[in-house]
Amino acid sequence: MQGSAEDFNKFFSDKVAQIRADLDSDWEAVSTENDSVEVTGSRLCPVIWEEFEPVMPDEVDKAMGAVSSATCLLDPCPSWLVSTSREVTRGWVQAIVNASLREGSFPAPYKEAIVRPLLKKPSLDPTVLNNYRPVSNLPFIGKVVEKVVAFQLQRSLDEADYLGPWQSGFRPGYSTETALVALIDDLWRARDRGYSSILVLLDLSAAFDTIDHGILLRRLEGLGVGATVLRWFSSYLSGRLQSVLVGRQRSAPRPLICGVPQGSVLSPLLFNIYMKPLGEIIRSYGVSYHQYADDTQLYISTPHQFSEAVDVMCRCLEAVRVWMGVNRLRLNPDKTEWLWVLPPKDSAICPSITLGGELLTSSEKVRNLGVLL
Repeated sequence: MQGSAEDFNKFFSDKVAQIRADLDSDWEAVSTENDSVEVTGSRLCPVIWEEFEPVMPDEVDKAMGAVSSATCLLDPCPSWLVSTSREVTRGWVQAIVNASLREGSFPAPYKEAIVRPLLKKPSLDPTVLNNYRPVSNLPFIGKVVEKVVAFQLQRSLDEADYLGPWQSGFRPGYSTETALVALIDDLWRARDRGYSSILVLLDLSAAFDTIDHGILLRRLEGLGVGATVLRWFSSYLSGRLQSVLVGRQRSAPRPLICGVPQGSVLSPLLFNIYMKPLGEIIRSYGVSYHQYADDTQLYISTPHQFSEAVDVMCRCLEAVRVWMGVNRLRLNPDKTEWLWVLPPKDSAICPSITLGGELLTSSEKVRNLGVLL
């Protein structure tokens, strides 16, 4: 591995900052194109959630057992020791958690992440910084506080059926398998009926890292979150730092002004909430979809008038592009692929699918959630 801890931290920070700067410069153009784009989402969740429920000792045990016991450099003692000595540590951990929930404040010492660069693929050049992804490690007690909040947030979402069946990422009872099985079953049934289908796989750049905190908090407000709970989430998102560790060398911390920390307990759930309105836009065009976190698959099937289906998909993709821009997410047309699924013994001229004025790559096979289709 080449490059110092400072080099890596600057590279990771500057990469996100550049993406956000590009998105911010496009904000006026995007909003002018479509002033009716809804940032917060059109449907409000009926759940009203203003105060956290205090946690009992058994809930602390459950949370401590559910989070990774990997020790962070910032932990004052090994996390496995805290986790396996619950008879002794449970009381003070419970006190920290309940104080955080009661005051609507996430403790500042738990807001710094220690990032280790991880080579994306073994075959890549280890001297190129862009070939690494940041993997965050966070203090153990902070993850326990997050897990308690995640339990209560997940329960509220489930009671309201907020996320629906189309998001399979990081949810109890869902997985990559549920997203893949639903998608493949729909495409196969359409093929058996003699229908043709278009499948589009969207690609996002650093999606978790560019989430806008203000938009996320407004999304939570639209969910019915307020008062102490909303203050807690605002505190959780603000004032975050990251340092990079390379060998025994640790960089100076740098502030994070956007995004949700990858490697944290709450980030996947918050990302699902952030992405929720996108599904409403897609369905409004009569296009089907499934999501697994930031992996989104759009598809449409038709028995005839294939050109109309292509037109519907293109208009849907343009609406998706606009929504992404408004919500500070960068869609990559050059890495977004699409697959044309035809009935047996059928053939036709391959149509053109565009996104933001760019021609998308048509493939005979695509890799979706690790499976080759």
